[in-house]
Amino acid sequence: MQTTLESSSESWDVAVLGAGIAGLTAAALLAQAGQRVLLLEAHHQSGGCAGTFRRGPYTFDVGATQVAGWEAGGIHRRLFEKLQVPLPAAVPLDPGCVVDLNDGQAPIQLWRDPGRWRQERQKQFPGSERFWRLCAALHQANWAFAARQPVLPPRSPWDLGQLLAALGPSTLASGLFSGASISDLLWLCGCHGDQRLRQFLDLQLRLYSQEPAQRTAALYGATVLAMAQEPLGLWHLQGSMQALSTALETALAHWGGRLLLRHRVESLRLAPNGWRLSGSGPGQRRFELGARQVVCSLAPQALPQLLAEQMPPAYGQRIASFGDPSGALVLYGAVARQSLPPGCASHLQLAWEQPGSLFVSISQEGDGRAPEGQATVIASVFSPARPWFELGEEAYAARKREVQAGIEAGLQQLLGITADAWLQRELATPRAFAHWTGRPFGFVGGLGQHPSRFGPFGLASRSPLAGLWLCGDAIYPGEGTAGVSLSAEMVCRQLLQSLG
Repeated sequence: MQTTLESSSESWDVAVLGAGIAGLTAAALLAQAGQRVLLLEAHHQSGGCAGTFRRGPYTFDVGATQVAGWEAGGIHRRLFEKLQVPLPAAVPLDPGCVVDLNDGQAPIQLWRDPGRWRQERQKQFPGSERFWRLCAALHQANWAFAARQPVLPPRSPWDLGQLLAALGPSTLASGLFSGASISDLLWLCGCHGDQRLRQFLDLQLRLYSQEPAQRTAALYGATVLAMAQEPLGLWHLQGSMQALSTALETALAHWGGRLLLRHRVESLRLAPNGWRLSGSGPGQRRFELGARQVVCSLAPQALPQLLAEQMPPAYGQRIASFGDPSGALVLYGAVARQSLPPGCASHLQLAWEQPGSLFVSISQEGDGRAPEGQATVIASVFSPARPWFELGEEAYAARKREVQAGIEAGLQQLLGITADAWLQRELATPRAFAHWTGRPFGFVGGLGQHPSRFGPFGLASRSPLAGLWLCGDAIYPGEGTAGVSLSAEMVCRQLLQSLG
């Protein structure tokens, strides 16, 4: 891997900004298609929010801790077969998650087997089966539609043609719910009064859509609620989440693409033959290069600064209108495995007041994240991001201590981890995520899967500026490693078609 640019006069077919999973996937696919591709990443390693870091003998997944799309026909399996690179090793999660509503009743187990999950939800939420059947029907329609590779939202005649070709009878029927939320489905099925079901849905949907049931698009939420069960399922990567990025780096190099780490793009300028990119590399060394096409996998909130006066006013207003994604507060810790409950699941949720509901990920024995007999414990909480940047240093430190104490109290209730059991622990706030990912204010999610921002109503991968394309968690179909990979595949199809 080359570490510096040869000269400021270098020119590329495609420059890809950001080596998260979306950027890596787009760069590898375009390189395979014969494009001369340069992938630029500001950090010292790839992965973005699906990267890792080390503390002594422990490896911590920064953000994403589970993946989807490893099953036969799944997006990751399909793309790795196309790129002719081995799929990283992973084991299925069963249960995919254990959700404790902190109400004195038994936690909800999201079993991998559909029949077992049906029995579980009927026991936990009696009288709700009509709702689950409707969600299943919408999911099946969505899945068949997505398999036909639509382009959403369409911004050209070719895009529209791809969308129309993907439509089927079930898609047209499910389209009746395009403006509905999951909460609307509850009302339609007579389940709106089940507060326990509503709380469960809020916790699960917030993980993947940035929104609770009342604000999650029904068509998106229906598929999210089916992700833990076969024939889909959730998976735990062996080694760490970095294994996915490393495999995609291998694919990029195999097809002749180039990755440059520690190269931050700070400006995009339209030029007669495409785009001029400028920024800073190692040692603050300035660089400039040309590219006929640019694929941006960064958060769209970064575009106003990158484009400056070239940002179309209406486009800038549209991006601003989406509002802020969430930030995250994450406790990264390690304990002796004997400090955990016997048979503890790898992923859990706890309804918790201060600082908020917890999503907890625990390493598995022998998965490479902790020494034998020990486990990493990662507990995350969604939080508004901007307020963390408004605090003075003393107030910031005090708030961090308060948050960490609240998370540790939740983990003591959920897992029985006492204060003296911790072998390692530290708290990351949106400030840390801003430093790690380069995202404005450390935002960790997309635009939120509200009905007004999902599918045909979302931000398009084809920007108003010729030769500038977008992919990532703000682009259809949304968040998670599977979602951003699908967005990367879609934008590559569009870009290559535009080149004929």
